[in-house]
Amino acid sequence: MGRFQKQVCQFVLDYFDRTYTKELGNAWSTVREVLTSPECWQYAVLLNNFTSPWALEKQLHLKGYRLLFQEIFCPQTLQCFINGNPGKFPSQRHRTGKLKEYYVLNASSLLPVLALDVRDGEKWLDMCAAPGGKSIAFLQCATPGRLHCNEPDLPRSRWLKQTLESFVPETDRNHIFFSELDGRLLGKFHSGFYDKVLVDAPCSNDRSWLFSSDVQQAAARISQRKSLPVLQTELLRSAVEALRPGGSLVYSTCTLSRAENTDVITNILNSCSNVVPMDLSSMASALSHEFTFAPGIPHGLLVLPDNGKSWGPMFVAKLLKV
Repeated sequence: MGRFQKQVCQFVLDYFDRTYTKELGNAWSTVREVLTSPECWQYAVLLNNFTSPWALEKQLHLKGYRLLFQEIFCPQTLQCFINGNPGKFPSQRHRTGKLKEYYVLNASSLLPVLALDVRDGEKWLDMCAAPGGKSIAFLQCATPGRLHCNEPDLPRSRWLKQTLESFVPETDRNHIFFSELDGRLLGKFHSGFYDKVLVDAPCSNDRSWLFSSDVQQAAARISQRKSLPVLQTELLRSAVEALRPGGSLVYSTCTLSRAENTDVITNILNSCSNVVPMDLSSMASALSHEFTFAPGIPHGLLVLPDNGKSWGPMFVAKLLKV
Protein backbone atom coordinates (compact mmCIF):
# COMPACT_ATOMS: atom_id res chain seq x y z
CA MET A 1 0.00 0.00 0.00
CA GLY A 2 3.05 2.30 0.12
CA ARG A 3 2.45 3.51 -3.40
CA PHE A 4 -1.12 4.54 -2.54
CA GLN A 5 0.05 6.66 0.39
CA LYS A 6 2.17 8.89 -1.84
CA GLN A 7 1.12 12.50 -1.99
CA VAL A 8 0.31 14.25 -5.26
CA CYS A 9 2.70 17.14 -5.87
CA GLN A 10 0.46 20.19 -6.16
CA PHE A 11 3.11 22.11 -8.12
CA VAL A 12 3.11 19.46 -10.89
CA LEU A 13 -0.67 19.10 -10.81
CA ASP A 14 -1.14 22.85 -11.27
CA TYR A 15 1.24 22.73 -14.24
CA PHE A 16 -0.62 19.75 -15.74
CA ASP A 17 -3.95 21.53 -15.21
CA ARG A 18 -2.75 24.53 -17.22
CA THR A 19 -1.15 22.45 -19.97
CA TYR A 20 -3.56 19.56 -20.44
CA THR A 21 -6.76 21.58 -20.13
CA LYS A 22 -5.59 23.32 -23.31
CA GLU A 23 -4.42 20.14 -25.05
CA LEU A 24 -7.10 17.62 -24.02
CA GLY A 25 -10.10 19.85 -23.26
CA ASN A 26 -12.90 18.13 -21.36
CA ALA A 27 -11.09 14.78 -21.38
CA TRP A 28 -8.52 16.11 -18.90
CA SER A 29 -10.90 16.04 -15.93
CA THR A 30 -11.32 12.25 -16.14
CA VAL A 31 -7.63 11.66 -16.88
CA ARG A 32 -6.76 13.89 -13.92
CA GLU A 33 -9.08 11.94 -11.63
CA VAL A 34 -7.46 8.62 -12.56
CA LEU A 35 -3.85 9.82 -12.49
CA THR A 36 -4.22 11.33 -9.04
CA SER A 37 -5.87 8.16 -7.60
CA PRO A 38 -3.29 5.32 -7.49
CA GLU A 39 -5.79 3.18 -5.60
CA CYS A 40 -7.75 3.00 -8.90
CA TRP A 41 -4.81 1.91 -11.04
CA GLN A 42 -4.87 -1.47 -12.79
CA TYR A 43 -1.90 -3.67 -13.63
CA ALA A 44 -1.36 -6.37 -16.21
CA VAL A 45 0.58 -9.64 -15.90
CA LEU A 46 2.73 -10.71 -18.87
CA LEU A 47 3.59 -14.43 -18.77
CA ASN A 48 7.13 -15.58 -19.47
CA ASN A 49 7.03 -18.40 -22.02
CA PHE A 50 10.62 -19.36 -21.25
CA THR A 51 9.10 -20.94 -18.14
CA SER A 52 6.06 -23.24 -17.86
CA PRO A 53 3.39 -20.86 -16.51
CA TRP A 54 0.36 -23.20 -16.57
CA ALA A 55 -0.18 -23.15 -12.81
CA LEU A 56 0.17 -19.37 -12.82
CA GLU A 57 -2.38 -19.10 -15.63
CA LYS A 58 -4.86 -21.11 -13.58
CA GLN A 59 -4.19 -18.91 -10.54
CA LEU A 60 -4.81 -15.75 -12.58
CA HIS A 61 -8.12 -17.10 -13.90
CA LEU A 62 -9.21 -17.89 -10.33
CA LYS A 63 -8.39 -14.29 -9.33
CA GLY A 64 -10.60 -12.91 -12.12
CA TYR A 65 -7.90 -12.16 -14.70
CA ARG A 66 -8.58 -12.63 -18.41
CA LEU A 67 -6.45 -12.71 -21.52
CA LEU A 68 -5.87 -9.41 -23.33
CA PHE A 69 -5.36 -9.06 -27.11
CA GLN A 70 -7.52 -12.05 -28.06
CA GLU A 71 -9.48 -9.93 -30.54
CA ILE A 72 -6.55 -8.82 -32.71
CA PHE A 73 -3.82 -10.60 -34.59
CA CYS A 74 -0.86 -11.00 -32.31
CA PRO A 75 1.46 -13.91 -31.54
CA GLN A 76 -0.25 -16.54 -29.39
CA THR A 77 2.91 -16.61 -27.32
CA LEU A 78 2.27 -13.03 -26.12
CA GLN A 79 0.04 -13.81 -23.15
CA CYS A 80 -0.97 -10.82 -21.10
CA PHE A 81 -3.65 -11.04 -18.40
CA ILE A 82 -5.67 -8.12 -17.04
CA ASN A 83 -8.23 -7.68 -14.30
CA GLY A 84 -11.07 -5.17 -14.40
CA ASN A 85 -10.45 -4.36 -10.76
CA PRO A 86 -7.64 -2.14 -9.50
CA GLY A 87 -4.70 -3.63 -7.64
CA LYS A 88 -1.29 -5.05 -8.37
CA PHE A 89 -0.34 -8.70 -8.66
CA PRO A 90 2.80 -9.16 -6.49
CA SER A 91 6.07 -8.83 -8.39
CA GLN A 92 8.68 -11.58 -8.20
CA ARG A 93 12.12 -10.81 -6.77
CA HIS A 94 15.29 -11.38 -8.78
CA ARG A 95 16.96 -14.65 -7.82
CA THR A 96 20.23 -15.58 -9.52
CA GLY A 97 19.84 -18.66 -11.68
CA LYS A 98 16.04 -18.77 -11.41
CA LEU A 99 13.72 -17.40 -14.12
CA LYS A 100 10.72 -15.27 -13.26
CA GLU A 101 7.35 -16.52 -14.47
CA TYR A 102 5.80 -13.14 -15.20
CA TYR A 103 6.30 -9.38 -15.53
CA VAL A 104 3.88 -6.87 -13.99
CA LEU A 105 3.28 -3.81 -16.18
CA ASN A 106 0.88 -1.18 -17.47
CA ALA A 107 -0.98 -2.96 -20.29
CA SER A 108 -0.65 0.05 -22.61
CA SER A 109 3.14 -0.43 -22.65
CA LEU A 110 2.59 -3.51 -24.84
CA LEU A 111 1.03 -1.42 -27.63
CA PRO A 112 4.45 -0.30 -28.99
CA VAL A 113 5.45 -3.98 -29.03
CA LEU A 114 2.34 -4.96 -30.99
CA ALA A 115 2.77 -2.00 -33.34
CA LEU A 116 6.35 -2.95 -34.23
CA ASP A 117 5.21 -6.45 -35.29
CA VAL A 118 8.56 -8.23 -34.83
CA ARG A 119 9.27 -11.45 -36.73
CA ASP A 120 11.65 -14.40 -36.34
CA GLY A 121 15.18 -13.83 -37.59
CA GLU A 122 15.00 -10.03 -37.76
CA LYS A 123 17.53 -7.61 -36.28
CA TRP A 124 15.91 -5.42 -33.62
CA LEU A 125 17.20 -2.37 -31.75
CA ASP A 126 15.63 -1.29 -28.46
CA MET A 127 17.29 2.13 -28.27
CA CYS A 128 16.26 3.19 -24.73
CA ALA A 129 15.70 -0.28 -23.31
CA ALA A 130 15.72 -0.02 -19.50
CA PRO A 131 14.12 -1.39 -17.42
CA GLY A 132 13.56 -4.08 -20.08
CA GLY A 133 9.83 -4.81 -20.14
CA LYS A 134 9.43 -4.18 -23.85
CA SER A 135 12.51 -6.25 -24.72
CA ILE A 136 11.01 -9.10 -22.65
CA ALA A 137 7.71 -8.69 -24.54
CA PHE A 138 9.49 -8.74 -27.93
CA LEU A 139 11.09 -12.05 -26.98
CA GLN A 140 7.64 -13.50 -26.18
CA CYS A 141 6.57 -12.65 -29.74
CA ALA A 142 9.45 -13.97 -31.86
CA THR A 143 13.09 -15.09 -31.89
CA PRO A 144 15.37 -12.40 -33.31
CA GLY A 145 18.52 -12.86 -35.33
CA ARG A 146 19.82 -10.08 -33.08
CA LEU A 147 18.32 -8.04 -30.26
CA HIS A 148 20.39 -4.98 -29.37
CA CYS A 149 19.38 -3.49 -26.00
CA ASN A 150 20.89 -0.05 -25.45
CA GLU A 151 20.71 2.01 -22.26
CA PRO A 152 23.14 4.92 -21.66
CA ASP A 153 22.40 5.36 -17.96
CA LEU A 154 24.71 2.97 -16.05
CA PRO A 155 22.45 2.11 -13.06
CA ARG A 156 19.50 1.59 -15.42
CA SER A 157 21.72 -0.50 -17.70
CA ARG A 158 22.55 -2.81 -14.78
CA TRP A 159 18.82 -3.05 -14.04
CA LEU A 160 18.16 -3.89 -17.72
CA LYS A 161 20.73 -6.70 -17.76
CA GLN A 162 19.32 -8.14 -14.54
CA THR A 163 15.80 -8.06 -16.03
CA LEU A 164 16.89 -9.98 -19.12
CA GLU A 165 18.78 -12.48 -16.95
CA SER A 166 15.61 -12.97 -14.88
CA PHE A 167 13.45 -13.81 -17.89
CA VAL A 168 15.62 -15.40 -20.58
CA PRO A 169 17.55 -18.68 -20.17
CA GLU A 170 21.29 -18.37 -20.67
CA THR A 171 21.10 -20.69 -23.69
CA ASP A 172 18.72 -18.22 -25.40
CA ARG A 173 20.76 -15.10 -24.72
CA ASN A 174 23.40 -15.52 -27.42
CA HIS A 175 21.46 -13.27 -29.81
CA ILE A 176 21.05 -10.49 -27.20
CA PHE A 177 23.61 -7.68 -27.15
CA PHE A 178 23.93 -4.80 -24.69
CA SER A 179 25.44 -1.35 -25.04
CA GLU A 180 25.56 1.83 -22.97
CA LEU A 181 25.82 4.39 -25.77
CA ASP A 182 24.10 7.71 -26.32
CA GLY A 183 21.22 6.66 -28.58
CA ARG A 184 21.86 9.68 -30.78
CA LEU A 185 25.09 7.99 -31.96
CA LEU A 186 23.63 4.58 -32.79
CA GLY A 187 22.45 5.63 -36.23
CA LYS A 188 25.99 6.53 -37.25
CA PHE A 189 27.47 3.34 -35.79
CA HIS A 190 24.81 1.01 -37.25
CA SER A 191 23.60 2.83 -40.36
CA GLY A 192 21.00 0.85 -42.32
CA PHE A 193 21.52 -2.29 -40.19
CA TYR A 194 18.25 -2.95 -38.32
CA ASP A 195 14.92 -4.32 -39.52
CA LYS A 196 12.97 -2.90 -36.56
CA VAL A 197 13.77 -0.15 -34.05
CA LEU A 198 11.92 0.88 -30.89
CA VAL A 199 12.47 4.37 -29.49
CA ASP A 200 10.71 4.27 -26.12
CA ALA A 201 11.98 7.74 -25.46
CA PRO A 202 12.95 9.45 -22.22
CA CYS A 203 9.93 11.64 -21.48
CA SER A 204 8.11 13.59 -18.81
CA ASN A 205 6.51 10.49 -17.30
CA ASP A 206 3.21 11.94 -16.12
CA ARG A 207 2.42 9.26 -13.52
CA SER A 208 5.75 9.46 -11.71
CA TRP A 209 6.07 13.23 -12.02
CA LEU A 210 2.74 13.74 -10.26
CA PHE A 211 4.27 12.10 -7.20
CA SER A 212 7.55 14.05 -7.20
CA SER A 213 9.08 13.98 -3.74
CA ASP A 214 9.40 17.74 -3.36
CA VAL A 215 8.65 21.02 -5.11
CA GLN A 216 12.31 21.67 -6.00
CA GLN A 217 12.58 18.35 -7.81
CA ALA A 218 9.25 19.01 -9.56
CA ALA A 219 10.31 22.51 -10.65
CA ALA A 220 13.58 21.14 -12.04
CA ARG A 221 11.73 18.45 -13.99
CA ILE A 222 9.27 20.92 -15.47
CA SER A 223 12.12 23.24 -16.41
CA GLN A 224 13.87 20.34 -18.19
CA ARG A 225 10.66 19.45 -20.01
CA LYS A 226 11.30 22.10 -22.66
CA SER A 227 14.51 20.36 -23.77
CA LEU A 228 13.02 16.86 -24.02
CA PRO A 229 11.49 17.25 -27.53
CA VAL A 230 14.95 18.20 -28.86
CA LEU A 231 16.47 15.00 -27.41
CA GLN A 232 13.52 12.90 -28.58
CA THR A 233 13.79 14.25 -32.13
CA GLU A 234 17.53 13.53 -32.22
CA LEU A 235 16.95 9.97 -30.96
CA LEU A 236 14.29 9.44 -33.59
CA ARG A 237 16.55 10.79 -36.33
CA SER A 238 19.25 8.36 -35.20
CA ALA A 239 16.71 5.51 -35.28
CA VAL A 240 15.78 6.36 -38.87
CA GLU A 241 19.46 6.22 -39.81
CA ALA A 242 19.87 2.82 -38.08
CA LEU A 243 16.99 1.32 -40.10
CA ARG A 244 17.44 -0.50 -43.37
CA PRO A 245 15.24 0.73 -46.26
CA GLY A 246 11.90 -1.04 -45.83
CA GLY A 247 12.42 -1.30 -42.09
CA SER A 248 10.07 0.26 -39.56
CA LEU A 249 10.34 1.96 -36.21
CA VAL A 250 7.99 2.71 -33.36
CA TYR A 251 8.25 5.84 -31.23
CA SER A 252 6.56 5.77 -27.83
CA THR A 253 6.33 7.82 -24.64
CA CYS A 254 4.34 7.62 -21.40
CA THR A 255 3.32 11.28 -21.40
CA LEU A 256 0.27 13.18 -22.64
CA SER A 257 2.47 16.07 -23.82
CA ARG A 258 1.74 17.15 -27.39
CA ALA A 259 5.24 18.67 -27.66
CA GLU A 260 6.81 15.28 -26.88
CA ASN A 261 4.40 13.22 -28.98
CA THR A 262 2.81 14.41 -32.21
CA ASP A 263 5.07 17.48 -32.50
CA VAL A 264 8.17 15.25 -32.48
CA ILE A 265 6.71 12.98 -35.19
CA THR A 266 5.64 15.98 -37.28
CA ASN A 267 9.14 17.42 -36.97
CA ILE A 268 10.69 14.18 -38.26
CA LEU A 269 8.20 13.86 -41.13
CA ASN A 270 8.91 17.45 -42.16
CA SER A 271 12.69 17.01 -42.05
CA CYS A 272 13.24 13.39 -43.19
CA SER A 273 12.09 12.66 -46.73
CA ASN A 274 12.81 8.92 -46.38
CA VAL A 275 10.11 8.07 -43.78
CA VAL A 276 6.33 7.88 -43.97
CA PRO A 277 3.79 7.39 -41.17
CA MET A 278 2.03 4.05 -40.87
CA ASP A 279 -1.64 3.80 -39.95
CA LEU A 280 -2.39 2.26 -36.54
CA SER A 281 -6.14 2.92 -36.62
CA SER A 282 -7.03 -0.76 -37.10
CA MET A 283 -5.18 -1.64 -33.90
CA ALA A 284 -7.01 1.16 -32.07
CA SER A 285 -10.39 -0.01 -33.41
CA ALA A 286 -9.75 -3.60 -32.32
CA LEU A 287 -8.75 -2.50 -28.81
CA SER A 288 -11.13 0.40 -28.25
CA HIS A 289 -13.12 -1.57 -25.64
CA GLU A 290 -9.92 -2.22 -23.64
CA PHE A 291 -8.21 1.18 -23.94
CA THR A 292 -9.48 4.76 -24.21
CA PHE A 293 -7.84 6.47 -27.19
CA ALA A 294 -7.82 10.24 -27.58
CA PRO A 295 -9.65 11.26 -30.77
CA GLY A 296 -8.01 13.16 -33.62
CA ILE A 297 -4.35 12.44 -32.79
CA PRO A 298 -2.29 12.91 -35.98
CA HIS A 299 0.31 10.26 -36.88
CA GLY A 300 -0.27 8.06 -33.83
CA LEU A 301 -2.35 6.80 -30.92
CA LEU A 302 -2.66 8.30 -27.44
CA VAL A 303 -4.01 6.13 -24.61
CA LEU A 304 -5.86 8.17 -21.97
CA PRO A 305 -6.24 6.81 -18.42
CA ASP A 306 -9.97 6.31 -17.86
CA ASN A 307 -12.30 4.98 -15.18
CA GLY A 308 -12.18 1.18 -15.31
CA LYS A 309 -9.51 1.38 -18.03
CA SER A 310 -6.74 3.12 -16.13
CA TRP A 311 -4.03 2.25 -18.67
CA GLY A 312 -1.67 4.90 -20.00
CA PRO A 313 -0.68 7.56 -20.72
CA MET A 314 0.96 5.96 -23.75
CA PHE A 315 1.70 7.54 -27.12
CA VAL A 316 2.56 5.23 -30.04
CA ALA A 317 3.55 6.18 -33.60
CA LYS A 318 5.00 4.01 -36.37
CA LEU A 319 7.20 5.09 -39.28
CA LEU A 320 8.35 3.19 -42.38
CA LYS A 321 11.72 3.92 -43.99
CA VAL A 322 11.30 4.05 -47.76
